[in-house]
Amino acid sequence: MSSIFAPASVKPLPIWFTPAGDDLPAPARDWAKASGFKLGAGKTLLAPGKGGALAGAVFGVEGASARSKNPFLAGRLVGALPDGAYSFEGAVGDARLAALGFALSSYRFSRYKGGEDDGVRLVPPAGVDVAEVERIVDAVALGRDLVNTPANDMGPQEIEDAIRRLAKQHGAKVNSIVGDELLKRNFPLVHAVGRASPRAPRIVDLVWGRANDPKVTLVGKGVAFDTGGLDIKPSSAMLLMKKDMGGAAAMIALAAMIMGAKLPVRLRLIVGAVENAIAGDAFRPGDVLPSRKGFSVEIGNTDAEGRLVLADALALGDEEAPEIMVDAATLTGAARVALGPDLPPLYTDDDGFAADLVAHAAAEHDPLWRMPLWNPYDDLLSSKIADVNHISGGPFAGSITAALFLRRFVEKAKSWAHLDIYAWNPSSKPGRPEGGEVQGARALMALLSARFTK
Repeated sequence: MSSIFAPASVKPLPIWFTPAGDDLPAPARDWAKASGFKLGAGKTLLAPGKGGALAGAVFGVEGASARSKNPFLAGRLVGALPDGAYSFEGAVGDARLAALGFALSSYRFSRYKGGEDDGVRLVPPAGVDVAEVERIVDAVALGRDLVNTPANDMGPQEIEDAIRRLAKQHGAKVNSIVGDELLKRNFPLVHAVGRASPRAPRIVDLVWGRANDPKVTLVGKGVAFDTGGLDIKPSSAMLLMKKDMGGAAAMIALAAMIMGAKLPVRLRLIVGAVENAIAGDAFRPGDVLPSRKGFSVEIGNTDAEGRLVLADALALGDEEAPEIMVDAATLTGAARVALGPDLPPLYTDDDGFAADLVAHAAAEHDPLWRMPLWNPYDDLLSSKIADVNHISGGPFAGSITAALFLRRFVEKAKSWAHLDIYAWNPSSKPGRPEGGEVQGARALMALLSARFTK
């Protein structure tokens, strides 16, 4: 993604941020009045100068009485301004988030349908760390591109290729375990989910950083496409299933941020990359499968495949007892019913970690909401013939029971958290264009930076 930022040497046109218009320069105020412009949050008015040239733009922001302000509101400017370089002036608020929202709104997915760059550039506000913002924007664009790419061009191999490209860029090491080798190396659940597809399932394992630095392990669900398996989804539920690798995309984006910032951590990224397809060798409802952890798992529904992939991947990551282990997955529809598409639930038993992450999520405008790992619901996963059923026996608490299932595969990590993300913006909002999204990555990056930056 090309930079949205213009060099400081460029003479920009001003964008006057104002809640009421009283603080505008007189010519802009007079023009707004003469043109009948009704100022409101997110509304833009182009102001003429001498000879008809553009003098700048008026941009409405929320007043002090607004119940909840949107720090990404400046993203509304993208698409409303003619080509040129601009600067923020006036009541900008948090200049870093305003610039970040502006930059994130400029994202376009153009792999299949070309489009010219808008040519709108922003001279960075004073005090904003442009390099940091650009690292975040580039990483988010990488994750969005992965989610937006349809499954015919984004299978397990292509997910691995994306991780290898990132590893090469930052000098990381990557190992992959593919196809029947998964059985030999004790990843039976990953193999079972992906074996019906002609595109071989795999574990992709990236390692970066110094061995003695604090261990941070990221685990992502990389289901390139989910038919539901033998418990097949209706056609309407398959339309967005290219995004079922959104958890992997979010963790890949976070890994890019961590390595780009050179955080003093020993990073590990583990992605289970599979396609949940239908064939004669597909796994079945009622099957009992072994797991890397040693538990026997009864299959309650083949459309709950993501937690099986995560289970083996989490067990692998947990074996070296990392300081922090986080997984992200487009795991349950129940999470959307509870919190909608914009607010992913966060699960962890670590109260301190939860409080820190929720605080950073709010500060970064990358929201998360803590949900309970409610121990009494663990009984809903009981099985009469195996150690555990991978889904609950009823319609309630689907996101919680999925998290409880995953928790069984983590015991050594000092702090573990699970994010049940949607990975998609159903409609465009400031900083969040319609399409793939990497929810939770910026919040986690802020937490890791605060904890590990010397």
